[in-house]
Amino acid sequence: MAEGLTCRCTICRRQDERAINLALLAGEPFRSIAGRTGVSKSALVRHRINCVPRDLAQARLSKKVAQSDLLLADVCRLQRRANSILSKAEMSGDLRTALAAIRELRGTIELLARVTGELQETTQVNVLVSPEYLQLRTTILRTLAPYPEARMAIASALRNVDHAGA
Repeated sequence: MAEGLTCRCTICRRQDERAINLALLAGEPFRSIAGRTGVSKSALVRHRINCVPRDLAQARLSKKVAQSDLLLADVCRLQRRANSILSKAEMSGDLRTALAAIRELRGTIELLARVTGELQETTQVNVLVSPEYLQLRTTILRTLAPYPEARMAIASALRNVDHAGA
């Protein structure tokens, strides 16, 4: 209850207030909570904004941070184990195991970079080979067929674009 006994929120006075708070903090859709509890969506929104204790919201954030820290610790533990195996393999002259350990280390370093946000994958798309571009280029050139000079100028410009992207 946000304001003790003086709170006029209908949800704060319900027996299942705690369960509703937990559902709200878990990100459950308002519609779902409303259907299960018989409370209006607007009452849930008002309750979430005005009454759900800030410390509960902070606790949820703290839990996420703790989970992230555990994940990071697991990745670091894997990295240490792979390093240990690599060292032992190198000392014993077992090159096959050493190479396998190097591959594993590369994977754990990559995973660590993703977990910490240092590695962000990007995807490059070559639009010049996309079916949409090829269809558009063909449509333009067909449309310009009655205008040979314009068609040649556009074809030349498109060829320059095609070669610049290659």
